[in-house]
Amino acid sequence: MALPQYDILIIGSGAGGSAAAYALARAGWQVLLLEKGLELLRDGSTLDVDKVIRQGLFKSKEPWLDRNGESFAPEEYFNLGGKTKWYGAALARFEPHEFEADSAHQCLPWPMAYQELAPYYDQAEQLLKVHRFEPEPDLQAIVSKLTRNGAGWRAQPLTLALDPHILEYPEEASHFDAFASVKNLKADGENALLDPVRHLPNLTILTGQAVLDLIADPARPEHLLGVRTEAGAEFRADTVLLAAGALHSPRLLQDYFAHSGLSERLPNAKVIGRNYKCHLLSAVLAFSATRKTDLLRKTLLLLNERLPHSSIQPLGFDGELLSTLIPGFVPRCVARALGQRAYGFFLQTEDGSDPANRVIAKLNGARYPQLDYDPERLPAAHAEHRRLVRGFIQSLLKIGLPAAAKAIPLAGTAHACGTLVAGRDPENSVVDARGKVHGLDNLYVVDGSVLPRSSRVNPSLTIYAWALRVAEQLAQREQPT
Repeated sequence: MALPQYDILIIGSGAGGSAAAYALARAGWQVLLLEKGLELLRDGSTLDVDKVIRQGLFKSKEPWLDRNGESFAPEEYFNLGGKTKWYGAALARFEPHEFEADSAHQCLPWPMAYQELAPYYDQAEQLLKVHRFEPEPDLQAIVSKLTRNGAGWRAQPLTLALDPHILEYPEEASHFDAFASVKNLKADGENALLDPVRHLPNLTILTGQAVLDLIADPARPEHLLGVRTEAGAEFRADTVLLAAGALHSPRLLQDYFAHSGLSERLPNAKVIGRNYKCHLLSAVLAFSATRKTDLLRKTLLLLNERLPHSSIQPLGFDGELLSTLIPGFVPRCVARALGQRAYGFFLQTEDGSDPANRVIAKLNGARYPQLDYDPERLPAAHAEHRRLVRGFIQSLLKIGLPAAAKAIPLAGTAHACGTLVAGRDPENSVVDARGKVHGLDNLYVVDGSVLPRSSRVNPSLTIYAWALRVAEQLAQREQPT
């Protein structure tokens, strides 16, 4: 029996996959979206601190190896909507200069200028209904002192994909950062992009479909016929879009190049999986003598001209959540008391690109995939992040807030990107400015793996915008069948 033939097949439903599905389905194309995970329950479990944070029930348990061969589990999520169900909803644009090369910081250039992505930033912000919230009293007091202490800190509003009425629901307002909303008060890939087009007869969404292989045209491996799942099902399409994320899309492509013989024929084969970036990240807890009662917290971004590749945003964590960051040797009753008097901050520095920082698929009989990443390969970024953490802690102490820092380990892959980097030259990039894989006829990439630079802010909005741009260009090629 002949298999159904789709115009577009999308692997993954995170920021890039959901945005591409939305745009292409609205344009009339026959679209199949395959998601490895299932839809999340709406029974309140995704807001439960014990289940989400302590037990990690919703995180992937897939084992990986680090650069030393030690096993660990990256903090990945497989569910409809991908990581966007769990992200902190901070949707900020990259700056125009962050589309250019910065050799001193090991930053690659984009194959296009900011102006080419700007209309899609506009579109993504409208679809996700991002807006600003007024800073709450505790944060306003802290930031007012920080910006007056002479250390160069300045604050600007942080745009959030949160419903303006979220403050009327304290359980959701205090648990949006790292939790999945039950009431759809956080705009994510599922509720903001997939739900509005689910009714269209030309869009098919299948969950629980883990893609195992890309299927080549036997006569011409540069042309894909479709995909095969772990369950053995095959799906055919004229065009395939990779949106499985920066850890998983390069593994599918590495396997495909290896098994099809393209590794020996195409120059971009040697770049697949390389230039992994994830930001250099640290959490800082600032302690005071008084209880903190802000709900959202995550409403301002702190910048400093002395640290041009770095930013600071508050963690959207309440006291209960902050207590989970306090080391286990501290009695839990003390940790809870400290958490109620703490304010959390998320410090991030753009980490630049090094080809040795890479994802390696389970090739040649390897037991697990490997994430080989060492921040010391990026000395400028490593040095700036140390200055960022040290300088911020000193500034907090000057305003009467003793603080402690904790580096986010390798497992913290919330901002993973760069492993199928976009560029003009196939010798040092995997996809072109349109998102098409160099040398292949009909394979495109719409997730964070394409990002040549990660900027100093969260990458989600840029992934949404990139996917909308790729989808629009695909939709304009010809009329859908």
